[in-house]
Amino acid sequence: MELILKKTIDTLGEEGDLVKVKPGYGRNYLIPRGKAVLATKANLATLEQEMNTIASRKEKERQAAAELSKKIAGVTVVIEQRVGEEDKLYGSVTSTDIADKLASLGVAIDKRKIMLDEPIKTLGVTMVPCKTGYQMTTEIKVEIVPLASAE
Repeated sequence: MELILKKTIDTLGEEGDLVKVKPGYGRNYLIPRGKAVLATKANLATLEQEMNTIASRKEKERQAAAELSKKIAGVTVVIEQRVGEEDKLYGSVTSTDIADKLASLGVAIDKRKIMLDEPIKTLGVTMVPCKTGYQMTTEIKVEIVPLASAE
């Protein structure tokens, strides 16, 4: 089944691409959710007319992703956590914690774009990959420090 993508899908292609997918995937997922349309003559003609606007939108999004990459690359996220004996953390640090800390530093990013395989459970510095868009990734330096007790 040939479809024209209306939205960028990481595993399939970018907006405006002509792709071949299995009929069930197209019929049951992509078309009902508005992510693709059938590749008919009328839809292909419409695509030709919209290519300039799609290209300019993609370029703006690429520039925004590059800008976000530059912002994140220079940031060190310091997260304070309670620790027990032998410097073991109570709980762990998740992508939500990292996203919240970045937001407090003025960098808004979705927690789903922070590619943390498993929660951080140790003190120290960890480099965490983060998707900024259009196959661009950058690493966030996350430093876990013990919570200063108010004694």
